[in-house]
Amino acid sequence: MAEHKRYDFSVNDVSEVYAGPGGKLWELLMGEQIHVGGPEQTDILAIKAGLDRARDDFFLLDICSALGGPARHLAEVYGINVVGLDITPEMVSEAKKRTIGKPYESKIEYRIGSGLDIPAHSNSFDCVWGQDAWCYIRDKARLIEEIWRVLKPRGILAFTDWIWGPVRAPEEESDFLMEFMVFPDLQTLDGYSKVMENLGYKIVETQDLQEDFAKHMDKYAETLQKAKSDIEAGFGPELYLAAEEGVLAWQKAAHEKKVGRGLWIAKKP
Repeated sequence: MAEHKRYDFSVNDVSEVYAGPGGKLWELLMGEQIHVGGPEQTDILAIKAGLDRARDDFFLLDICSALGGPARHLAEVYGINVVGLDITPEMVSEAKKRTIGKPYESKIEYRIGSGLDIPAHSNSFDCVWGQDAWCYIRDKARLIEEIWRVLKPRGILAFTDWIWGPVRAPEEESDFLMEFMVFPDLQTLDGYSKVMENLGYKIVETQDLQEDFAKHMDKYAETLQKAKSDIEAGFGPELYLAAEEGVLAWQKAAHEKKVGRGLWIAKKP
């Protein structure tokens, strides 16, 4: 099967979305963690990554940390040290504000930067983490290679992400799906695994979360439609109509298995 094409969206395009109404819209639909499943899914990934057995000196890097919801959850529940990395200054600023005064504030640091050039020394982290956000990063091989650099030997890579499903969407449909989300590139379930294996990672677990993804898209569509009047009042009817068209398109594609979501746990030898 031919590879899916990439799209000409830059980090600036993504930052503009999340610095503006788009960021507020996704927080409305998903909560402040801004990923599928919220805290429950964070805990599932955390247990798979062994964070429940982590020591006090355990350091985790959350790439594309957004508002810092997962970072705060991980620091509070598992007592680990977290560095949140995000390319959008407004997101980093808001994450810092939401962390001030928390009892675990000293365990969290937020940095502005890209996952393709991580502002950290080699062998710095026990775990590198991501939740449904690396779909915004164009060069997956470069990302996974950079993660290898900053991971300690025997460090854990744990992430979930939106992916292409087993059914190929027509080009016009896939163009709309990607343009609505401002995604430059999506991987497949096996594609991510191959990228990691090619770089030397040992794959510990992969999980196809496509059915769960479709159920969550149902919830997001329902939440969006219930909030129609509030969204129109705050951002205007045009934004609501655009959001509804996009979310319904993703909902349909998810049920048709054209798009989905995956989970990966891998280890650096």
